[in-house]
Amino acid sequence: MNVSIDAAYKSLNKIKEELCGDKVELLKTNDSNIMILADGMGSGVKANILATLTSKILGTMFLNGASIDDCIETIAKTLPVCQVRQVAYSTFSILQVFQNGQVYLAEFDNPACIMIRQGKILSLPFTERVLENKVIRECRFQAELNDCFILLSDGVIHAGVGNLLNFGWNWQHVAEYALSAARETLSASRLANILVKACDDLYLQLPGDDTTVAVLRVTAARKIDLFTGPPYSPEDDGRLIKEFIGSQGKKIICGGTSANIASRILKRCLVTSLNYTDPSLPPIASMEGIDLVTEGVLTLSRALDLIKQYKEGTVDEHFFEELDKNNGGSMVARYIIEDCSILNLFVGKAMNEAHQNPSLPFNLSIRLHLVEQLKEAVTAIGKEVNIHYY
Repeated sequence: MNVSIDAAYKSLNKIKEELCGDKVELLKTNDSNIMILADGMGSGVKANILATLTSKILGTMFLNGASIDDCIETIAKTLPVCQVRQVAYSTFSILQVFQNGQVYLAEFDNPACIMIRQGKILSLPFTERVLENKVIRECRFQAELNDCFILLSDGVIHAGVGNLLNFGWNWQHVAEYALSAARETLSASRLANILVKACDDLYLQLPGDDTTVAVLRVTAARKIDLFTGPPYSPEDDGRLIKEFIGSQGKKIICGGTSANIASRILKRCLVTSLNYTDPSLPPIASMEGIDLVTEGVLTLSRALDLIKQYKEGTVDEHFFEELDKNNGGSMVARYIIEDCSILNLFVGKAMNEAHQNPSLPFNLSIRLHLVEQLKEAVTAIGKEVNIHYY
């Protein structure tokens, strides 16, 4: 399977707590992706320490090929014992998806993983065994393209207890809500955000427990080809366009001169939109066979700002409202964040006199600086970036 993994999570802290008692680790090995959700007993600092220790121990051991038996034994002997309850307690879920599509899932006392396949909730083939006096549920099976896995802490199924709902938002309700949201093939981060927002609303914005949703989606590898800036030598215009069009991804052109080069060589009309949705950005344009045509530096700067915001984890419904706007910057960012696993940048090195002093070397130009920042930010959110200079 030539698959790409899209994974993200979102947490709410219990009311009046500065630290979250849930912890998520997203890890990559040579042949797999691992997502671990640990939920420490209680809340606040103590719960945060228990969850952090558990997720780090599990993550480090799994990365080094340890078995679940070794991991559980290590956790049982490592976690500090609570003086009041006389137990050292952190629940956890471990999801490992291998590149060949094999899935391993292990759970201890967390709500069961919600798995969505082909628009339905799939019942997982769990077996149970006892390790170090802990009942571990585990299963192995083969993933398929577009499978979606959702790990939950118990704050999710307790949402609304005693307020809006007598007995909380039970697992079945959460699964059905997730299923209806996931039908729109949302990115992992958007789906996690929708589910946590629903929990926050049920808690009336006063969460009674740490609440975490972690989502992992198995998708086909998706490529975006982005062309910006004319080549240093006009003789390379044809070669750049041939290589850009010959690549297998969705096509984006950023820059008026770049769009005119493509229009001339491909003999396709360039039609500029008259719809100014954002007065601070030039409007987008359209061209046959190109998914998006925008202005250059201003648009890329706006897209970069949104990608950096996403990287820093400051993602809420307001962020997605901005991402869904009908301007060039938001649209470029949305393609890269939600519809891309490999970004190919086709970058011309010609100088634009409007951007800088043409006597300065190219590596001081605004566009190159933007491209380098874009590569850094997009790599940081887990995507592969390739740059071709002309």
